[in-house]
Amino acid sequence: MVKVLVIDDSPLIRRVLTEILQQADDLEVVGSAEDPYQARTMIKQLNPDVLTLDIEMPKMDGISFLKNLMRLRPMPVVMISTLTQKGSPITLEALELGAVDFIAKPTVNASKQFTQYAKVVQQKVRTAAAARVRAFKLNDVKPIETLHNSQFSLKKVVAIGASTGGTEAIKEVLIRMPENCPPIVITQHIPPVFSSSFAQRMDRTCAINVKEAQHGDKLAAGWAYIAPGDQHLSVVQRGSSLYCQLDQSDPVNRHRPAVDVLFNSLVEVCPKNTIAALLTGMGNDGAKGLLALKQHGAYTVAQDELSSVVWGMPKAAIELGAAIDVVSLDRVAQQLLSQAIKH
Repeated sequence: MVKVLVIDDSPLIRRVLTEILQQADDLEVVGSAEDPYQARTMIKQLNPDVLTLDIEMPKMDGISFLKNLMRLRPMPVVMISTLTQKGSPITLEALELGAVDFIAKPTVNASKQFTQYAKVVQQKVRTAAAARVRAFKLNDVKPIETLHNSQFSLKKVVAIGASTGGTEAIKEVLIRMPENCPPIVITQHIPPVFSSSFAQRMDRTCAINVKEAQHGDKLAAGWAYIAPGDQHLSVVQRGSSLYCQLDQSDPVNRHRPAVDVLFNSLVEVCPKNTIAALLTGMGNDGAKGLLALKQHGAYTVAQDELSSVVWGMPKAAIELGAAIDVVSLDRVAQQLLSQAIKH
């Protein structure tokens, strides 16, 4: 049984979330708190497995509470966020501080959509309960010095897929990339309004240029292209150049964007020049695509269990025999770059 503490200043939201979570046989709401001060007492008394945490609250906002929590008593947290352009930077900050995931504020109605929302909330809480949570610490990671002056093959392409825990995992990889690295294409399971904020945040943080991919973008060295939320990202070839292609075809593995779509597109255009990594995430999206890449001559790597927030996608790939190497997150960038050096 997963014990959940709901923290929100709205009595209505607390009631709705409690009802949603209590519907599941394996989830138990052990309490609800209207502010972080009340929550702090209840955490000590009730010892919950997972918190759901509102961002905007009186007395102390959710971010300030999360900072203290992850420093003093790290535990799985799912943020309750307003999924808007305004709310996305602060939600991404919550993920940086150690929150496992986030969900939209519930809208109270009896429609089929609400039933689907309830299932998503329950699954995110289950995933959070099984996640590997660490104490928050500021890291000051520099691009990899040993490879900083290396020349990289202009033909190589780096492809990265991730889901739960992926925004921070991707940052850990991109922040180590030197300015002359091969082009990088990324599919992260993320809602539409968040992909733009995520790309902007990465661009400010990293030595390389990072952008939300646009249809027709030509892949260039020193650039990373992140799939927009709700659009599949593929790579296509025209002449001797590679380009981003976006589409809104059906979800694959229940996701759009899907990692398998990205990986399978590279099987078609340049498998032998692809260097691919599958990082932390729930489910198995990307595992079959990674295997297809490996079978067609690509170099493939999966993140190891110890450094993954959720070891679902990398585990699925490893079980298929899709990963040539399995490495900790802090070694992924080095591993990818070592395959791209011009000999």
